[in-house]
Order: sequence, then structure tokens, then C-alpha cells
Amino acid sequence: MATKLIERTPSAYEYPLLIKQILHTPLRCSPRKEIVYKDVMRYDYLRLYKRIGQLANALEGLGIKAGDTVGVMDWDSHRYLECFFAVPMMGAVLHTVNVRLSPEQILYTLNHAEDSVLLVNSDFLPMVEKLRAGMKTVKGIVVLTDSGPAPETGCETAGEYEALLSKSSEGYDFPDFDENSMATTFYTTGTTGDPKGVCFSHRQLVLHTLSVSASMPLASQGAISSRDVYMPLTPMFHVHAWGMPYLATMLGLKQVYPGRYIPEVLLGLIAKEGVTFSHCVPTILHMLLGSPACSTVDLSKLSIIIGGAALPKGLCIAAGKKGINTYTGYGMSETCPVLTISHLKPHMLEWSEEEQIEVRCRTGLPIPLVDLRIVDLGGNDVPHDGVSVGEIVVRTPWLTQGYLKEPERSGDLWAGGWLHTADIGTIDSEGYLQVTDRMKDAIKTGGEWISSLKIENILTMHEAVSEAAVIGVPHEVWGERPCALVTVKDEYRGKVSEEELKTFFAGFVERGVISKWGIPDKIMIVESIPKTSVGKQNKRQIRKAHAELG
Repeated sequence: MATKLIERTPSAYEYPLLIKQILHTPLRCSPRKEIVYKDVMRYDYLRLYKRIGQLANALEGLGIKAGDTVGVMDWDSHRYLECFFAVPMMGAVLHTVNVRLSPEQILYTLNHAEDSVLLVNSDFLPMVEKLRAGMKTVKGIVVLTDSGPAPETGCETAGEYEALLSKSSEGYDFPDFDENSMATTFYTTGTTGDPKGVCFSHRQLVLHTLSVSASMPLASQGAISSRDVYMPLTPMFHVHAWGMPYLATMLGLKQVYPGRYIPEVLLGLIAKEGVTFSHCVPTILHMLLGSPACSTVDLSKLSIIIGGAALPKGLCIAAGKKGINTYTGYGMSETCPVLTISHLKPHMLEWSEEEQIEVRCRTGLPIPLVDLRIVDLGGNDVPHDGVSVGEIVVRTPWLTQGYLKEPERSGDLWAGGWLHTADIGTIDSEGYLQVTDRMKDAIKTGGEWISSLKIENILTMHEAVSEAAVIGVPHEVWGERPCALVTVKDEYRGKVSEEELKTFFAGFVERGVISKWGIPDKIMIVESIPKTSVGKQNKRQIRKAHAELG
């Protein structure tokens, strides 16, 4: 199709969408807002920009140039935020290393991403020492410490982070280049096979930041403004902490970085620094609410987006009792990640608390620029009636264009020109998406698909249940039957039985919430539920645990 292009004045500036452009607004409008790292570091946005320049000069001094990859192994810190900007702004690629992978998997990702320089928190030096001989491309290691010189190590290092910055100039002329240049890479945590590398461009990260920002004024609850104080509760190695540090920086928010996630430390920072906005997987929220320190902290000004797994209604209710404004976000590593957020529409503010909780726990409404469909096996759209189920496929400007060095897997991901999430769900008449299961976790019993998430949700609404995980187990007659593992709250240990939990389903069956076939054949009360490296339930390990328990 022949289109008419805009006539461009030769001297006009084309303005590529580069990560460095995110800094313009806070440097002009919020220069004195603070960046806080525990009780270790506190400085403003003007100092942040100077430190970004120092880091870029330090990395250049270590031989890093455009196209090289810099790996980071750190807890959530001001250093990580500086890397989020300095590395891609140089034209290099930031590899956020998942420190919760096994040592063998970490080594695989370092070699697969071809890291040239590795920035390592001193906590991880013992592991790096053991892996160093197997690192094929790493030429230099920079040690990150919270205070003092770097500890002694068997690895040859290029120096300690703060010492290198102190010797480096604050000024750095960050160049313009193609906005489609790779900015970041990291690795997904699948339950089988090697981790898969995904990568994102400057253009994609800027557009993702703008779209999430544009979605917030649409909220009747949970809107974010420059008055908010941000602290991540999703690790910065995991999908850029869901892209929220870029958003918080663009909006000029005060930012608080907690280091390693210790409940008492997190709650102390929330109280001391006045944190009002965060995001996490359900297990982190569960951990905070279960901490004895939680009873001493006012959480009534805190909003938390829950993602990575479904928000159980029982957990949403428990958070609400503490005054926390909790709602759901949805996405995946391959989607940068945000696709939907479960904001309440204005008329829903008049609804009952129970009705509002129902919406907060939905998967959400697509944010701007997200084209999301529910399709059947033939690729046809299913009705938006809240009942018809299909796979969630999506297009946005910020989806990974494929797995790093894996064309076959990439082709499957993008079959038919739509990114396939491998999640199944429904869309209702209000436009809300509801993920009902992962395709691999849905339970097929007697020809009927049953959502493991729905069963888990019901179980968490029982007053004794702390967490629940449901899997399908083979059955010679019905194909599969649901089986549940639950943990109970301390005060109910030894006081609740499997039969009592099964009986709890009766009212939900009577109301048509779930069919009688959704009542688990077996409900096992266990000490803990296996988790992945990013805090999600590990269904593969749960199936293994079930097999061992019989």
C-alpha cells in the first residue's frame, strides 16, 4: 500500500525513543526527590544522573563498548537502578542475572548472554569463585559492597563499585543510536530445559513505561502520582522489576530500595520512608502479612499490584483488613511484562466490598496499546461472555521478538503472528480478562476442563488455610482428578481436617461457582508449598511431592 510520508526538515531532530529520554522529566521537575537504599545510601535525582555518568565512564574504562553485555548480580539497590540506565544508555546490553537460579543455570546464562563484565554483590562471590573457570566471555568482575573495601576473593577483580565510581568523571556524552537497539536481556525460569533468554529494545522499554503510566489515570483506585513513594518487592532481576523502576523514575517518585527481602526490614522501610506503592507475587504479600512486625506498621496508605500468579481472594481480604489497596496485574517475562491491570471502573466504587474484591482479583483490563484476544484451537475469537474459554494471544509494541539464539522456540511463541502466552482464560462483558489456568495446569476430568486456580481460590477463603496449590493427577476412569496441597495458619495447626476442607466446597457447588467435579479427591495438609526462584508455585515440584506422599 502506498502511503504518504511526512516531509522531514533536514535539521529536525528525530528523537529516538531511548532510555536516556526517561530522565528528562525528573531531572527538571523532581531533581531533589530522594533515592534511598536501606540505611546505606540516600541521594537525589541530580546525584543519580551524576552517578550514572560515573558508572558509564567506569565501564568504558573496563573496555565496555556499544553492543557488549554487562551482567549484574545484586539485591535490589541504588546500584541496580544506576545499571538500569547507565548500561543501556551507553549502547551496551544489561543482563539482569537471576541469582536464585542454580549455580549451573547461572553459568549457562552468563555464557549464553556472552557477558563481558560482571557486577557481583559480595554475597555471591563464593558462588562466582566456583563458576569463574567456566565463564567463557567474562573479562572483568566488579565487586558490590554496602560498605568498605571489597572482601578477599580467589577471583581477580577489577575493583569495588564505589571505588571505581569515585575515580570516574561524572560527565558522559550518552549518544543517540537506533531505538531498536537491544537494551536488556534476562532469562525465564522454566521448569524444564535450560532457561530461555528474552531481550528488549530501548523503544520497547520506553513505550512500556509510557503505556503503564497512561493506564494509571484510568484507575478509580490505585492511581499513581508524583506524591507516591515507590519500593519494589519484585526482584530487579525479574523482568526489570516489572518495569516499575523506569516508571517511578520517569514520574520523579521518591524511590526506596530494600536490598534482600527480609520481612522486618521491608516493613520497617515502609513505615520509615512512607512507602505507598509497590508490587509483588502473592507469596511476598503473604510473607509480609504473616510477619509479627506487620501488626505494628500502618499499611493503610499502601497500594500493591499483585502479579506472577493469581491473587487469591483470601489473601486480598486479609490485605484489605490491613488497609492495603491490593489489585492484580498480568504479564509474563516475554511481555516486558505488563499487559493488564485490574483497576476498578468508577461505577464499581459503589459496589459492595465482596463485589469489589471479585474485580480486584480478576486478571484485569488491557493497558493502552495492548491488543489482547482469547482464541479457540482454530485461532478464532471466543465470545466475551465471561464463560467461553480460550488461549490468550497478544500484540503490543513491547513484546520480545523471540528467544535469544533459539529460532524454533521463537517460532512457536509467535505462531500466526500473535504471541502465545500458553495461558487460558475468559473475557467478560466489562472487558476484564480472567486467566483460568496455564494450559499445562488445567485439569481435564471426565471431558470437563476445571481450573486449578479456581479451586485454589476457594481453598484460600477457608479461615484456616494459609496457602493452597492444586494439580491434576492421573485417574484411570476420569483421566485426571484434582488434588490439593494446603498449608494452614499457625493457630489452626492440628485443628482442621481434610474432610472439613472438602465440606467447605459445598456452598460453592450450590451457588454454581464450581461443579462437584472440582472438589479435590485428596487435600493434603503440608508444611510448605514448593516455589520457583521468583516465588511462584512450582507445579512440577508439587506433582513430585504428591507422588512421594502418595
